[in-house]
Amino acid sequence: MTSTRDALVDAAADLLAAGGPAAVTLREVGRRAGVSHNAPYKHFADKEELLAAVAGRELTRRSGVSREGEDPAAALSRRAKAYVRWAMAYPARFKLVFGAWTTASAELGEAASASRASFVETVRAAQAAGAAPPGDPERVTALVLALAHGAADLALGGHLSRDGKGHADPEDLVDDLMALLAQGAG
Repeated sequence: MTSTRDALVDAAADLLAAGGPAAVTLREVGRRAGVSHNAPYKHFADKEELLAAVAGRELTRRSGVSREGEDPAAALSRRAKAYVRWAMAYPARFKLVFGAWTTASAELGEAASASRASFVETVRAAQAAGAAPPGDPERVTALVLALAHGAADLALGGHLSRDGKGHADPEDLVDDLMALLAQGAG
């Protein structure tokens, strides 16, 4: 059974997808979740705290885990491509998660730290297997995420496509980066 808090986060995510952050109001979130208009205030101080809960949930869902016996190079590629696919499928959530935040949220901070740490561990495994160049795994992680993030952002803005600018889609660029990383590791 879904908790009231989870129902409110679900409703906010749906509103976000339909109309961006401006479409998310605590009153409408409550209505869509089937609770009173005051119920959201029992769980969230304000709209920003509710949106931080949506962003935290997205990061937690996207953090991914290693698969038993998966090749480290394949794991790194899979995770970078999953990031791109998520960004392309849920652009409003993507922009929310990586947008500017004016208030601190422990929930969002914890989700972001866990997501980042999980990705760094994937890079470390790829480095140990010789599928990524040696060096600071945080920097290699930043490189992979910057490419995935930037490629998705360019594609969402109409500035990257196989048949147009860049002659590639974001996943193609992930493949290109993985090949370059493997060369650098060799």
